[in-house]
Amino acid sequence: MSKLKIGVIGCGRIALAKHFPAFAKAKDKVDLVAFCDLELGRAIFAAEKYGVPGATTYLDYNELLSDTSIDVVYVLTPNNAHCPITVASLEAGKHVLCEKPMAATSEEAKLMLDTAKRTGKKLTIGYQNRFRKDVQLLKAASADGDLGEVYFAKAHAVRRKAVPTWGVFLDKEKQGGGPLIDIGTHALDITLWTMNNYKPKLVSGSVFHKMKDNYEGNLFGPWDPEKIDVEDSAFGFIKMEDGATIFLESSWALNIQKPREGQVTLCGTKAGAELVGDGAAAPTSAVNGTGTVTFNTAKYGELFDYDPLVISGPGPMDIGGEPFRVADAELAAFVDAIQNDKDPVVTPEQAYVVTQILEAIYKSAATGSVVEF
Repeated sequence: MSKLKIGVIGCGRIALAKHFPAFAKAKDKVDLVAFCDLELGRAIFAAEKYGVPGATTYLDYNELLSDTSIDVVYVLTPNNAHCPITVASLEAGKHVLCEKPMAATSEEAKLMLDTAKRTGKKLTIGYQNRFRKDVQLLKAASADGDLGEVYFAKAHAVRRKAVPTWGVFLDKEKQGGGPLIDIGTHALDITLWTMNNYKPKLVSGSVFHKMKDNYEGNLFGPWDPEKIDVEDSAFGFIKMEDGATIFLESSWALNIQKPREGQVTLCGTKAGAELVGDGAAAPTSAVNGTGTVTFNTAKYGELFDYDPLVISGPGPMDIGGEPFRVADAELAAFVDAIQNDKDPVVTPEQAYVVTQILEAIYKSAATGSVVEF
């Protein structure tokens, strides 16, 4: 098969840390032919380091989209730009990978979903944690019925003091929120996916702005209290149509001893399972996918826990190379979906539900009322 020609819109930190290294390992499958950024120097740097000879650079993404040779667009921008750029890319006949979250609002996410359906182009969202080996193992165990009926779950996304102080993370207008929409979205996605349950019934939420002036000890250095207008923590209670219940915890700065990020606890009628990792705010966690899964049940007349060996090397969806990076697996899966006309691993329908729930938590916290679907 011929290589896919890819255009990248947004050449900032997530592009440099996650996506460009994956593209570099997949030169037999993809060519990076166009780069766009509001700071042209970043696009030029990316083009020179990762692009094919003659790769073009742009300030205006509409000019990039006018290139009919481009097959796929990666949208790696602040959250408020996800919807307009994704919709325009789909309308221009491109397949799209948009970074998480799908959008800042459910209305925007629905527009993205509807546009993908109408244009017939593939759309996926960058929930790379699904490709971690521990998450894949948990998904398989749940799908095989090893846990029985999963009726309660916890989605963990809490840091002790690791507020990101770069970029636009602290800007509500550009991001739509703080840790809930940034890291809580990953934990919720893993939970819904491993449970295979996408039918929420009601949501209750609490949002806090308690640590605005308490930046002492922050992993990424102090922030300006006058320039932070997003929450420092948010919590959600989600009840599904079948009665299953999920508790979501998210925070960049919570006074706890042990952080838990990108981790899930599932409780079923036959067994339970917990994802356990190296704690999160690990800067490489988004690309390396470290972690294990622990199962608990009753066996041989006794309570029984077991920890399968989770191999950290390349897997069947990995493009190759060591160490294992979930970004490589994410790219390989999307290339496979496009070239073989499959549904992407992360479907826009699933990502839309994640956005609906996140929005409902914010709305419930603001109104003091339960949000019903």
